[in-house]
Amino acid sequence: MFYTPAMRPGYRLEPCRTALNRVRGMPFRWSLNPYMGCAHKCTFCYVRHFEKRADRPSDDRYGRSIRVKINVPDVLRAELARRSWRREEVVVGAATDPYQPAEGRFLLTRSCLEELSAAWTPFSVITRGPLVVRDVDVLLSAAARAGASVAVSLPTLDESVWRTTEPGTAPPGSRLEAVRRLASAGVEVGVAVAPILPGLSDGPDQLQDVVRAARLAGATSIWASVVHLRPGVREHFLSALERDWPEKVRHYEELFAERAYLPSPLARSLTEPARRAAAASSTPKRPRAWHREPAQLVLSV
Repeated sequence: MFYTPAMRPGYRLEPCRTALNRVRGMPFRWSLNPYMGCAHKCTFCYVRHFEKRADRPSDDRYGRSIRVKINVPDVLRAELARRSWRREEVVVGAATDPYQPAEGRFLLTRSCLEELSAAWTPFSVITRGPLVVRDVDVLLSAAARAGASVAVSLPTLDESVWRTTEPGTAPPGSRLEAVRRLASAGVEVGVAVAPILPGLSDGPDQLQDVVRAARLAGATSIWASVVHLRPGVREHFLSALERDWPEKVRHYEELFAERAYLPSPLARSLTEPARRAAAASSTPKRPRAWHREPAQLVLSV
């Protein structure tokens, strides 16, 4: 599947009532998403589950319309000014990529990072978008104040797997270049090898190549996780698999029979090559501006 001009999303400019979202069941308490919906249209995107649960499209229609929270910087500024705000870490991009193409037009993510920095609030950014390099100045300023880090999602270097499962994202090489430029500038940057797709991107050599390239680019932390197929994600992913790799469908139906997550021992065995490669490779020297350890969502090495 290829990303074509006909697939480009439309934008809905809608104000929001709140900016910060309280998170449960994760190693962080607050998230921030300047946009809702994602033009990357990854076949495995876990957000499809939440869309289905909210009775919104989780199939191919997801990502065709992007909600632009046009007033989110102002709302965020007010929330950060409350006496009750404890300057806890905020994860930017937990539910939709903050550096998808919309950001090049609306600059909401940059404005929000400026607000977080001004309020001495630490944050972590998760993205597949090389556009994050544009905001090096904000990231460095924030790191010197309360702490800031970037995690670039890079599950594979395999061009066929990338083009087919992440049709709206930048090429792996572009993301590695973003890691390189962030690290060279002194920004704390890691790589998320996620999600690993059994039978498609889980080969030990494949994972080791990703880790090796990430380290060479300057990634100081690497974590990995395996795909999970909750309702909404499952239907769409298996449908895409039937279209692109029909021979893999039965394998996934057996792996995920009556469950959304693989058993922990199996999941650990699939992430082990990445963990071993990360542990065996040298860790680049940390930039001086960094004062805190970044939040890791799944596996930290």
